[in-house]
Amino acid sequence: MHFEAKPSGTEAKAAETVLRVVTRIAALPADAWNALAGESPFVQHAFLEALETTGCVGAPIGWEPVHLALFRDGQLDAAMPLYVKHHSWGEFVFDWAWADAYRRHGLNYYPKLVSCAPFSPVPGPRLLAKSDADRAALIQAALKLTRDLNCSSLHILFPIEPDHAALNAIPLAPLGDSDLLGAEAPARSYAPLLHRSGFQFHWHNADYASFDDFLAALTHDKRKKIRQERKKLANLGVTFRWVEGAQSTDANWDHFYRCYADTYARHRSEPHLNRAFFANLRKTMPDNLLLIIADKDGEPTACSFCMKDSQRLYGRHWGTLEYVPGLHFETCYQQGIEYAIAHGLRVFEGGAQGEHKLARGLVPTATHSWHWLEHAEFRDAVDRFLERETDAIAHYMDELDGPFRKT
Repeated sequence: MHFEAKPSGTEAKAAETVLRVVTRIAALPADAWNALAGESPFVQHAFLEALETTGCVGAPIGWEPVHLALFRDGQLDAAMPLYVKHHSWGEFVFDWAWADAYRRHGLNYYPKLVSCAPFSPVPGPRLLAKSDADRAALIQAALKLTRDLNCSSLHILFPIEPDHAALNAIPLAPLGDSDLLGAEAPARSYAPLLHRSGFQFHWHNADYASFDDFLAALTHDKRKKIRQERKKLANLGVTFRWVEGAQSTDANWDHFYRCYADTYARHRSEPHLNRAFFANLRKTMPDNLLLIIADKDGEPTACSFCMKDSQRLYGRHWGTLEYVPGLHFETCYQQGIEYAIAHGLRVFEGGAQGEHKLARGLVPTATHSWHWLEHAEFRDAVDRFLERETDAIAHYMDELDGPFRKT
């Protein structure tokens, strides 16, 4: 399906307020978008535009941008990154079983409408607004757009406060003939959105003075294992470099992309992100980029790609050209933690899944998503499933044995 936006300039309730569906983020003012988005790099205008201009998202691959943009007196006042999806790849909130259940009952689960940072399981703002009233307006408009596009469902993935609170509190009143997006239809009510719990492993900075200071906080066994791994890597001639985006070279990025693509090749798949995407980020967001390069006997052999803001480091992708025991853990986690300590960052997010991260000092951290399904019977079934899943996740997180010494 190729969706064309409704004509821009459609008026909402107040004459000076306009809400538009925008199929190219380049059509929206970058400064105003970023002012609403805050500093999270994954919803920055440049990041989302890079995905679109390099073809990493778009109709041919099942990621059709339909961003919501609310203007007041010609100024962008609220926005929501939004995509029509024809599959569930690149989301990291797994609903494949829901899609299969629809298929087995002769129903179409795709297309669906998704608000997220594509290919990035990173919590961040999704309702880019200054007030709860505007957040509620965005949610209502997204629900209406779901029906207008004949999508099965709406999914808002990895929101943070205050979006999470707004999604939890919003009264889903019926929409009438003065709806946003200019609908002239009888009032229609919407069932509440369903909340889904999840978790990731994040490292938190307890004002460590050094990496050794951090290690001292771990249990004896975990501290000993990390030190042994580091010593073995050093004996094999492995060293590490932190290369900031602004100081990086084409050779650095060529090495990273070779490693990144090799990781996918080993799993018989193709990378979601192309070389042009990373070249674009290097030009437009250099201060948000970090490469952690592992050299073996002076030659680059592995690389981890991270993004960052003033408070957080986000581990994203990695690859290696040679298997070396312990290299993955050091390149992807320990070097990231050491960088965060050295630069005063508060949190290192290690990405989705991975109980093995617990032994590296990353601890389970709750994540959230919200879901609305048009089909009433499936909505009820999913609601019951989520109740059981939430209890299981809470029990699992409580049972995990933490990596830190008891004090």
